[in-house]
Amino acid sequence: MTFPDAVEDFHPTHVVPQDGMPAWEFPDASRPTVPLDPFLPVQLLSRRGDWSEVLCANGWSAWVDGRLLVVVPQPPPTADGKQPARGEDPRPLLARSTQTVERYRRAVEELGSGRTDAEAFRRSVRGLRAGIVLDGESVWLYDEAAGRWLYGDGNHLSTYAVAAGPGASPDAETDPVGVQLDVLPDGADVPPAGPVGHAPTQIVDDPGTK
Repeated sequence: MTFPDAVEDFHPTHVVPQDGMPAWEFPDASRPTVPLDPFLPVQLLSRRGDWSEVLCANGWSAWVDGRLLVVVPQPPPTADGKQPARGEDPRPLLARSTQTVERYRRAVEELGSGRTDAEAFRRSVRGLRAGIVLDGESVWLYDEAAGRWLYGDGNHLSTYAVAAGPGASPDAETDPVGVQLDVLPDGADVPPAGPVGHAPTQIVDDPGTK
């Protein structure tokens, strides 16, 4: 087996989680490839919904569940005034979760007081989802839009677990430099993305299909 040459300008932006992670040739769960090793440094090339295309130092590229990638700490602020990323601000998700719980509480109050019936109650809470676990300074929040659980310590949030495998977003996404990615119609083949010259990782048989 031959491997592509190492990437001279490789600059890791993320590392693989400590348990490793599955990878795919394209953003398609039916096209698995060699899984990535724990703590492997990778460079983010592009995003498409939950999917992220990453480049390894040896020149191989693959698609992974980008929600699980661990961000590499950035260097101190530079002359352009930009602050290093510290993870997500917990306040917006806390506010949305609180609003959802409050809507459910009001619906329960209406049902319990007899001002509404069971059918009206079911209609009023249909589609509501929220998840909050508080333990002192620690909080676990469910992000319905991204299908993931996040952990926070009061200062920032980081992905803790995902509810399902990666899936393409119905809306167009942008890559790390703000270039819009095309969204293909249902059933269309997904072409390889990213800079030309980055070879995909080796394709392997999916044990679950045998």
